[in-house]
Amino acid sequence: MDAKLRSAEWYEGTDRNAYIHRAWMRRGVPDSAFQGRPQIAIANTASELVPCNAHLDEIAQSVKHGVYEAGGIPLNLPVTAPGETLVKPTAMLWRNMTAMNAEEMLRANPVDGVVLLGGCDKTIPALLMAAASVDLPAVVVPGGPMLTGHFRGEALGCGTDVWRLSEEVRAGTLSEPDFLKSESATIRSKGHCNTMGTASTMALVAEALGMTVPGLAGTPAPDARLLETAHGTGRLAVELIAADRRPSTFLTKASFHNAIVALAAIGGSTNAVVHLLAIAGRLGIDLTVDDFDRIGADVPLLVNLRPAGKYLMDDLHRAGGFLAVLREVRDLLDPDALTVTGAPLVSYLDEARIWDEDVIAPRGEPLQKAAGIAVLRGSLAPGGALVKPSAASPHLLQHRGRALVFDSIEDFRDRIDDPDLDVDADTVLVLRGCGPKGYPGMPEVSNLPLPKKLLEQGVRDMVRICDGRMSGTAYGTVVLHVTPEAAAGGPLALVRTGDTIVLDVAARRLDIDVPAAELAARAPSATTLDGYAKPARGWERLYIDHVTQADTGADLDFLQGSSGSEVHRESH
Repeated sequence: MDAKLRSAEWYEGTDRNAYIHRAWMRRGVPDSAFQGRPQIAIANTASELVPCNAHLDEIAQSVKHGVYEAGGIPLNLPVTAPGETLVKPTAMLWRNMTAMNAEEMLRANPVDGVVLLGGCDKTIPALLMAAASVDLPAVVVPGGPMLTGHFRGEALGCGTDVWRLSEEVRAGTLSEPDFLKSESATIRSKGHCNTMGTASTMALVAEALGMTVPGLAGTPAPDARLLETAHGTGRLAVELIAADRRPSTFLTKASFHNAIVALAAIGGSTNAVVHLLAIAGRLGIDLTVDDFDRIGADVPLLVNLRPAGKYLMDDLHRAGGFLAVLREVRDLLDPDALTVTGAPLVSYLDEARIWDEDVIAPRGEPLQKAAGIAVLRGSLAPGGALVKPSAASPHLLQHRGRALVFDSIEDFRDRIDDPDLDVDADTVLVLRGCGPKGYPGMPEVSNLPLPKKLLEQGVRDMVRICDGRMSGTAYGTVVLHVTPEAAAGGPLALVRTGDTIVLDVAARRLDIDVPAAELAARAPSATTLDGYAKPARGWERLYIDHVTQADTGADLDFLQGSSGSEVHRESH
């Protein structure tokens, strides 16, 4: 390898510092490990408290074998991982911490490149944010979705069927004992959620960006081919050093264009919007929420997966996989966007084929002709709000209704099943105080459970508006990511129960039918203000003081932009 390795700054020479660096790392390692061999970190988010990522240590071993085979030295680097199903108050609060953790440890240590191992919702976005900021040669290995579980002959989708079945219990159409019996069948194997939730979405989006070996994303976690490709990725990581192929050399606006097209075609999670905005922000790429509407709105939905469809992730894999989907929308992709291999993404599509057209619809027979995420603006969302038409009820995409306002998720839970609650099917449920600052962390609560008395009447969807997020496994006519959030002074803080809300997705509008002068004269109520988070110390305090709004990725303001890999102070 001709160019001097970054790690040589630690290991090369005969002075005391080089001696210390080698001696403490030696522990049975031969001299050759420090002589011109690339040091490859494996940024590993494995944790037994992150069940979706618990198998990543096994994948790391395959990566290690590939790195060794190609002449590199693999080094496991544990990274803080927020588990979507467990951490409180919300995993999103910790995405930026994970990104900071990975970035700082990669910069501080003698590594020349990195393989990023993620799976659970926030881990791949956080690792990509870190890689973009430190800008060392990097490649992603997604942990893969779990296999489909079944209960009484019915396939179960993680998250999606939890929401569905729990609502049936509340409606009185499913007994609680039967609901609980399905629990052990839901999670059949290692891997992340098997619906087109955020974990699956971000793995596929990472491939659309060009950050994985093409054809890898979506491979089920138990599939031996995942380990095979992980081994190959380890080899590729060493090659990246010789080529000096860093994220900044191939991640461009064209890459994000392709990611947005892919997001629409797969019916992906709305969470991808806030993650892609954050990653772009780390690269200095001018990406806005309006780009998602401009590029993705007219892209057809081709993937028949829950929550927008019928099947699950292992069905997508057997039906031809992600590359087969991209082949159908090839004309919409930017042909100049490169991948981590150095070749254009579109160059990998020639051999892709659809093997089951019920799972992956051909371009000429889409599930929906225009299914991309819509960006709404108006007097209730001057900075924008999102809605996912493919997961919504068509009859509610143009709606006028009376607002029923909740000042916190706790307020909502206390009142929603009150039999005397003044609510009907046309009511618009409004939840505020759930944005990045307000909760804090922008929790996945926007897909509000419906009032029990309406469920008992057969109602299964209502318009819901919130400044928080929703799980990618969720569905319904949910307007979310309302910006500015209530806690940042957005007009959502001024809505009162009884106000008329007007939603018009076709016109891209979200308005409150209250005269502008009257709205401007209002102030948030004491109850509204009391619902906002007020941490006094620690990460939550730092987060609230510096987090940006959803329309710029909900990143920390001082972490936007790339800082590079240079270490400015010497040790010892």
